[in-house]
Amino acid sequence: MKLDTLRREATPEGVEIALPVAGPLARLFAWLIDVTLILVCAVGSIFVFAPGGEAGIGLWLLLIFVLTWGYHVVFEVLLGGASPGKRALGLVVVHEDGTAVGWRSSLLRNLLRFVDSLPMSPFPTYGFGLLSCLVSPDNQRLGDRLAGTLVLHRVRRAPPPPEAPEAIRPLPPPPGLSLDDARLLLAFLERESTWSPQRRVELADRLSALTGATGDVGLERLRGMAAWLRESGP
Repeated sequence: MKLDTLRREATPEGVEIALPVAGPLARLFAWLIDVTLILVCAVGSIFVFAPGGEAGIGLWLLLIFVLTWGYHVVFEVLLGGASPGKRALGLVVVHEDGTAVGWRSSLLRNLLRFVDSLPMSPFPTYGFGLLSCLVSPDNQRLGDRLAGTLVLHRVRRAPPPPEAPEAIRPLPPPPGLSLDDARLLLAFLERESTWSPQRRVELADRLSALTGATGDVGLERLRGMAAWLRESGP
């Protein structure tokens, strides 16, 4: 059984992030906590509504309906993507690109929880959901697949210390440099700290016609030209 895995996603800014996908075991323990909380609320509330006769029982049944279908949705959308069970296990529900889950996705994944919980004998066994997790590279049950969601480990890391700026030797750009190319060079120098070393070289290679080189040499020339433009001013 896969305990967990990593899913790699590239952001629009070109930064690669690793999403630590939770395995079936962690999700099972989170589900058991949530089921226990729902049962405690359901059993405890019947003593509140029972004295109201048929009207009270009707209200109690309405509460059970809300707990069954709305419990996970409310916590996922309004309270940081995690029900109490998931929060206790350090899990969170997100979209496949790592963004916060919304109403549509949460409703879809939780409405399909009924299918994932099959077969019933007499209680939900989540056999379909477990099988779906085992055959999915990202441990997604059927509801996750159709809703485009993932369950991740919530990893909190201390921010890395700022890197010491590298000394860049200014290099005059080639004659006739256009205004657009000058802006491109300055933007590259401004944003390169957000990219991985491989991504920097990859982007610098795309400007090899300007630098006349590729790889680390092209990257250094690109930085040098940008530094020269920055120091020269308008």
